[in-house]
Amino acid sequence: MSTSALLSALRVGGRQKITASTFGARAQATGSHVLRIHRFSQVREKLANGTAVQSGTFGVGGHDWRIDCYPNGRLEKNQGCISLFLHHASQAKTGDATAGYKLSILDNFWKPSVTLSDEDRFKGNGWGWNQFMKLEEVDKEKHLEDDCLSVLCDVTVDTGLRTEDYTDEVAAAEELTKAPPPFPLHGHGIAEAIWNRQEPDVKIEVGDGQTLAAHRWVLEAGSPVFKADLALAPNDTVAELRVGDMDADVCKALLRFMYTNSLPPELEPMAERLLVAADRYELEELKLACEEALCKNIDTSSVAAILALAERHGCTVLREAGMRFLSSPGNLDVVLASSDGLEKLKRGCPSALLELLEKKRPLNEQLLF
Repeated sequence: MSTSALLSALRVGGRQKITASTFGARAQATGSHVLRIHRFSQVREKLANGTAVQSGTFGVGGHDWRIDCYPNGRLEKNQGCISLFLHHASQAKTGDATAGYKLSILDNFWKPSVTLSDEDRFKGNGWGWNQFMKLEEVDKEKHLEDDCLSVLCDVTVDTGLRTEDYTDEVAAAEELTKAPPPFPLHGHGIAEAIWNRQEPDVKIEVGDGQTLAAHRWVLEAGSPVFKADLALAPNDTVAELRVGDMDADVCKALLRFMYTNSLPPELEPMAERLLVAADRYELEELKLACEEALCKNIDTSSVAAILALAERHGCTVLREAGMRFLSSPGNLDVVLASSDGLEKLKRGCPSALLELLEKKRPLNEQLLF
């Protein structure tokens, strides 16, 4: 019987407030982290030998870790090589750690192309390889899709024998690990690796009551708004986010893009709602993709609403598409001839209406605001 099942059984017996402690040899804690270096060629040109690109810190086994990548080598004699190291970022606070680690350069299919691994008792700064990979072996077609280098680090920490308290927070974490991924993983190698190797540590409750699991570091790395929302949540507990104005389908599409940089197959039906969410969480690439999807369906019945949406959320591409449509011969006349077409333009996008009237037709008393 699991600890959670045992406590549930005891509560049935009338014990409302009950906790537990467990002692034993815990399974090894594992976790993974990805460092992506955009415009790698430019970064390599600008960074001197001995200068590192550092990932954010990530927690595994009660310790904090960091990837250090030296695009031009860590030491003078290592120029012409990429140096990769795993840094024990919390050594001063948590003490030494025994950990196995594996560092990999990923190919453009998100599969490890070059991998080295080791196991050490961590003391001091970090462990790794000064000559991890020669720069001449970094292939643009194989390793640098869109000139982006991706480094995957897998860490396995020996947690040893210990006594642990079983609290409501632990129970919430156990419940979260049973939650399914918010989108299909097949065909998304890096996302699949994350879900298989690292337990989710964020619970997102959306407006329709559904709960979705996610990884804190993915949300923080992908969105400054999520990062700010999570700033007050302790790193060692399951963080809970309430997103009451977003439904589950939109949230799943948002997470899919953050994990895989891919769009949902059913983008067009939800493009407007997803655009609002992308704007809120400052995902500019996703927002632009939604704008382009909405541009395909502009007609006389939707153009006023489209322009109003563009004005509210600062959508340059969408606004220009709506203006081009209204500038075509006859389209503005059709919209203005409808029963509420003029009022919709006045109310939702007055600047667009004024611009069109100045360009296309003389202002008269009927159309003045």
